[in-house]
Amino acid sequence: QGQAVIGLLGPLTDPQTAKAMADQGVTAISLDMLPRTLSRAQTMDALSSQANVGGYKAVIAAADAYGRYFPLLTTAAGTARPANVLILGIGVAGLQAIGTAKRLGAVVRAYDVRAETKEQAESLGAQFLVLKSVADASGTGGYARELSAEEREAQQQELNDHIAGMDIVITTAQVPGRRPPVLVTAKAVAAMKSGSVLVDMAASALGGNVELSQAGQTIVTDNMVTIIAPDNLPATMPAGASAFYGRNISALLLHLVKDGTLALDTSDEITAGTLITHEGRVVHEATAKLLAPIDTTPPAPASATGGTGS
Repeated sequence: QGQAVIGLLGPLTDPQTAKAMADQGVTAISLDMLPRTLSRAQTMDALSSQANVGGYKAVIAAADAYGRYFPLLTTAAGTARPANVLILGIGVAGLQAIGTAKRLGAVVRAYDVRAETKEQAESLGAQFLVLKSVADASGTGGYARELSAEEREAQQQELNDHIAGMDIVITTAQVPGRRPPVLVTAKAVAAMKSGSVLVDMAASALGGNVELSQAGQTIVTDNMVTIIAPDNLPATMPAGASAFYGRNISALLLHLVKDGTLALDTSDEITAGTLITHEGRVVHEATAKLLAPIDTTPPAPASATGGTGS
């Protein structure tokens, strides 16, 4: 009791842990709930710093698993064509993946349901895929909104044609606290060429962007497509990831600590966004909603004298 815990606590995926900390009187502050659109919060944004590491390492992992060259090579022994790489999801991880794949010499294409990401992808040298069947799906907080079932089906049909021609596909699309959207179906994987590689950066206990991915494992399908589903890519680069994470923690502490004391001003957007539990309560609104009991009481029968009138 009276302790403070700061970390990537994932309260939207594990609200019971937040409740347990509240019951013990722990003040919990979660960096993954930081309002990411605030420019003054960028130095504290651990999700972005770790996504940068993950996006870079995803390309390195794909290149390692791919049995051919990434760049165009012309030698006395012949010519090697460049790898065709598709990045699905153009957030921080996706942008880093685009840049890394381009530096390795690949031909890079990218797709995101948010129309504003087109310019960002093209600025790094990627060709942006425009799907005629899907409207702009920009959401709040820098994330994409969840697509309807009809939009997902139309998106999938168009994406499958592009995926089939790729050598490398890296997926990064996530929705906070929800199951990641499936972008690469089993049917799409079956249509890919032998030797192709998929890296599912969204793979977790909630699922992944690749229908066949298994979190924490690398599998090879019957048609010789490698599916890599790392559960913690930043951890494979511990020195770089820890250096960034330490700076994020330091920046947040400088914001929260005044005169050596933790000063929690909930009128401040950063504090209100990251503070999960305090003084024995779950104070984070979205987390508290997940913990609210579901009312299973059946509705009262309609009154015999009631009616809609005439």
